[in-house]
Amino acid sequence: MDRFTWSNGLLEINETLVIQQRGVKLYDGDDKAKLDVGVALLSTHRLIWRDVKNHECCIAMPLSQIVFFEEQAAGIGKSAKIVIHLHPAPANKEPGPYQHSKYPFIKLSFKEHGQIEFYRRLTEEMTQKRWENTPVSQPIPTGTSSQAGRTRAVGIVGIERKIEEKRKETDKNISEAFEDLSKLMVKAKEMVELSRSIANKIKDKQGDITEDETIRFKSYLLSMGIANPVTRDTHGSGTHYHLQLAKQLGDMLQAPLEERGGMMALTEVYCLVNRARGMELLSPEDLVNACKMFESLKLPLRLRVFDSGVMVVQLQSHSEEEMIASALDSVSDKGSLTAEEFAKLLGLSVLLSKERLLLAEKMGHLCRDDSVEGLRFYPNLF
Repeated sequence: MDRFTWSNGLLEINETLVIQQRGVKLYDGDDKAKLDVGVALLSTHRLIWRDVKNHECCIAMPLSQIVFFEEQAAGIGKSAKIVIHLHPAPANKEPGPYQHSKYPFIKLSFKEHGQIEFYRRLTEEMTQKRWENTPVSQPIPTGTSSQAGRTRAVGIVGIERKIEEKRKETDKNISEAFEDLSKLMVKAKEMVELSRSIANKIKDKQGDITEDETIRFKSYLLSMGIANPVTRDTHGSGTHYHLQLAKQLGDMLQAPLEERGGMMALTEVYCLVNRARGMELLSPEDLVNACKMFESLKLPLRLRVFDSGVMVVQLQSHSEEEMIASALDSVSDKGSLTAEEFAKLLGLSVLLSKERLLLAEKMGHLCRDDSVEGLRFYPNLF
């Protein structure tokens, strides 16, 4: 930890942000650092850490200080970590949170996942060593404090400095927003290539590998288009994760929806998706948040909530008029129908069948008889 110095957290000229991840705890060797959980930022030149609550508490370390690094798997009650081994601190090092440390390494503990992608990007930067090819220009001189890394400014020079820092902060926020969009496009391409690679390897080694349940299950995943499911480990958390998940669901659910008449209850979707994902199970909350993004991403699906509160996923091309007409024709042919009878007739779930009948009733085409025998629908002759 004595390799870190206080920083204002702004990117310098010729320095580019590569990735950032929330929920990262720092360790001084095997000991927890005196700092709270914060955001880890990896740039082309530095490893930066910023406190979530106190934005003035920000520290940075040049990537040139790193000797090598390795992954440390998560355990029971323990988060996954990246262990970074460091060169000795230089003699002329600027002040930081630690003046001396007995450990030659630090640990990044990922409380909200995302360590796989962070490790991959760190590997790329350490291989390319872009800090050697594009040295950064020095930022505007600032005073530093050993307690909070706070910029001190006095008079007109201080005002100009504040304006310049505000401009850099705005530029950084804009660049981060566009980088998130770019990463979504790149990641989608990488996932397709990886799925093809796995399929080819299984095909090449088919004579050496027995046809057990593991191989059969992999083939099922490949056939459903999710050989490499979107997870929080690979895509972090928040909007980025839900956007990528929504795109994957859009590709996967197209065929099942067409087979089921264009509509599926969200509970059915939940079971179908988790069967396909294997061990990488999806929470109900993440599924709902991803489905809410279908329309904003202009996917051919949408999430619909009926008046009763039942949530369904349906194709954009699904016609409500055809659904009402189908319910009316079926009830007219049979004279009357319950939701269970209608479900057997169309091969749908009882829940969706009831919602269709209720919708036709709402539009005035059907009427009900609610008795001790149950709810039965009749054509509305009035």
